[in-house]
Amino acid sequence: MENIEEIKTLLSIIKKLQSKYKNRKFTLDGRLVGDLGEVIAEQNYEINLFEKQEKMYDGYSNNKKVQIKATFKDKLTFPYGINNIPEYYLGIKLNENGSFEEIYNGPGKNIYELLKKRKKPNNGYFSISISTLKIENRKILNKDKIKKRK
Repeated sequence: MENIEEIKTLLSIIKKLQSKYKNRKFTLDGRLVGDLGEVIAEQNYEINLFEKQEKMYDGYSNNKKVQIKATFKDKLTFPYGINNIPEYYLGIKLNENGSFEEIYNGPGKNIYELLKKRKKPNNGYFSISISTLKIENRKILNKDKIKKRK
């Protein structure tokens, strides 16, 4: 059986990330992109990540709980149900060159209003296009956004 050298390299990088950011796991089973997004958000916004993974929130900013979503694709997810509306939602798109783009930064209720008439998704999460979220993001006043670090 042939070893895939790139997997060893990727796992080595993950070990480095885990030792640098001890409160995130960076596992390859679906959490890698999310954990990368959370760390990027904490570095670039006035957000403190929770030490342990929580069901709905990833961190907080000025006593506001924040759900952080990241993607390399053209859609982000948003939780289904009135009881699952995040207080604040930060959606970012990661780029292959290591940069990122803010897609949405503001109250979760604004996104919920866009989605509330859609039928319940099978997996419990709506899929919403980056272009739709960017349009909604332009409507958010600066005072209602999570501030960027200086």
